[in-house]
Amino acid sequence: MTIGKRVLVTGGAGFLGSHLCERLLASGCDVLCVDNFFSSTRRNVEHLIGDPRFELMRHDVTFPLYVEVDEIFNLACPASPVHYQFDPVQTTKTSVIGAINMLGLAKRVKAKILQASTSEVYGDPDVHPQPEAYWGNVNPIGFRSCYDEGKRCAETLFFDYRRQHGMPVKVVRIFNTYGPRMHPHDGRVVSNFIVQALKGEDITLYGDGSQTRSFCYADDLVEAMLRMMATGPEVTGPINVGNPTEFSIRELADLVIELTGSRSRIVSARLPSDDPRQRKPDIGKARDVLGWEPKTQLRDGLRVTIAYFERLLALGDTYRAQREGVL
Repeated sequence: MTIGKRVLVTGGAGFLGSHLCERLLASGCDVLCVDNFFSSTRRNVEHLIGDPRFELMRHDVTFPLYVEVDEIFNLACPASPVHYQFDPVQTTKTSVIGAINMLGLAKRVKAKILQASTSEVYGDPDVHPQPEAYWGNVNPIGFRSCYDEGKRCAETLFFDYRRQHGMPVKVVRIFNTYGPRMHPHDGRVVSNFIVQALKGEDITLYGDGSQTRSFCYADDLVEAMLRMMATGPEVTGPINVGNPTEFSIRELADLVIELTGSRSRIVSARLPSDDPRQRKPDIGKARDVLGWEPKTQLRDGLRVTIAYFERLLALGDTYRAQREGVL
């Protein structure tokens, strides 16, 4: 277990990272939260700053970091298309050079290290649902490649460090996750639909809405990462973590309209380049190895997430809300 240990979380002020920091503190860990605040905000962890076991450091993982820790959760990388396509070269550098730097740190201090990989390593899959043994169908030169291929290369580095240096590495492949502290303009479907519905704007449905996703609530996802880190050195992964219940994007839009009581209309737009048709994890390994499966139903998780965005939008402007500390 991680109790009583000093734990580094890169990308710790992000959506998932901030929830992970909370759980680690609650378990009795000392937490070093590292972030460059490119796609995150200090406000996500501001409520933790008074805790004597929490430390916040502004740092970019593409530069070496010299600290003493027992465990490393490497979450640093913009994860939404809006953010990772803004500076695609930097996105690739964050995944690849960031992995090299964090693996080098882990090697030096003999720390366990977990890589937050992604379902995007499967690309637009020809196999459904996606098991860990599937190698994927990824366009190496597309608009999404900076993220997809960066994460694939990071996985390669983790397993090469394992083979070459015998390091205790862990890799989880995270599928679509949602919950409070998502950025209101990150371009992800859950936050897009909720913000549009609450504002009474048209809900933008890319394509015909028949493409599918599987949505995992943040608390469930964090639990999976903690269980993965707590496994012995023989467990390396990669292991899929996500919700195997599949929804079409159209079904999600209808559910958001129902739960918000919105009068928004659903309008169609052109499907983005390389957008996957299907995305659903095979979580057999997570069940067998980690004893884990998600517990939060989509309807219940969306209610909490909608309430978060309602508080955010009550200030009248999402960017003003971010400055005033709601995000």
